[in-house]
Amino acid sequence: MISIFNDAWLDDEKALAGADAILRRLAEAGARVRRETADSAEPINQLRGLPRPRAVIAAGSEARFIRAMLEPVCPVPFVAWPTHGLPGWVGALDLVVVMASERAPAGVIATVHEAVRRGSQLLIACPRPSMIAEHAAARSTIMLPTATADPLAAAIVVLHGLHKMQLGPEVRPELVADAMDKVAQDCSPHADVAENPAKDLAMGLAEAQPLVWGGSVLAARASRRIAEALRAASGRAALAADAEALLPILDSTGPRDPFADPFEDQVSIDRRPTLVLLDDGNTEDLIRTDHERLASSAERADVRVCTIAHWAGSDVERYASLLQTGMFAAVYLAVGLGRSLER
Repeated sequence: MISIFNDAWLDDEKALAGADAILRRLAEAGARVRRETADSAEPINQLRGLPRPRAVIAAGSEARFIRAMLEPVCPVPFVAWPTHGLPGWVGALDLVVVMASERAPAGVIATVHEAVRRGSQLLIACPRPSMIAEHAAARSTIMLPTATADPLAAAIVVLHGLHKMQLGPEVRPELVADAMDKVAQDCSPHADVAENPAKDLAMGLAEAQPLVWGGSVLAARASRRIAEALRAASGRAALAADAEALLPILDSTGPRDPFADPFEDQVSIDRRPTLVLLDDGNTEDLIRTDHERLASSAERADVRVCTIAHWAGSDVERYASLLQTGMFAAVYLAVGLGRSLER
């Protein structure tokens, strides 16, 4: 049976209580960044003055996020390695960066084992003690201990450390945490629909098939993460793609039927797209052009457009703000649909 969205539940204490655990974890994202940063302060100081590696290889969770940040500015070759082990050319002159949880998959453990065996410099963010920490133990290893099981928080700390090694852009974890706190405040369950951007987005997606677009590399990554969350929250298809993939869908969408009855025409209404634009303030001509093309196509097809915009702060601050707002919206979408949020 197809669920009907009830917007009254977004301000209903009883309905929101079922999502309390997930909303609380989202609200505590900034605190997790602060904790991981504080716990890693001493080993990060050890990174200052280390010799520049020949190349950087990143593996594990959030490796592609690290790549998105480092590739434009890293002074040495950079590779995000998606499979177990390491490329054959990696050796003692290279830096291997790994982010892993306590239950790291076998492929990530194999990568760490191989880095130690080859004598590579290893920068790893993981819980201590843990199995993967045991595999990482070596003279050339610098471990950033994690305790919150938050891959994004760990990645932010790793980026902070890579900046100390002059391999990446400046990342100030305290400002990223502040940006996350601001989103948590704006998207709080105690803020009503009229003031809450995440609840407003959830209402825009109430009966929709979301099409999510982010123009910059980081906004595109956030779009994929948000689409995953929307699929889990609604049980519907949600597509994150570039403009060339989304435009044919928008252009082929028929006009909205103003007389459609949501109780009699549930299937057709649920499948009607809504365009979600993630705007991180990137002013590159190609990105702004794609933004305008998508918005114009949606207007011609009478497709609703919802925008998540965060223009202030560094690249990482804007990325975290876009992502957190979308994650809050996914939770409120599930609440409005009366769907269980148990993982």
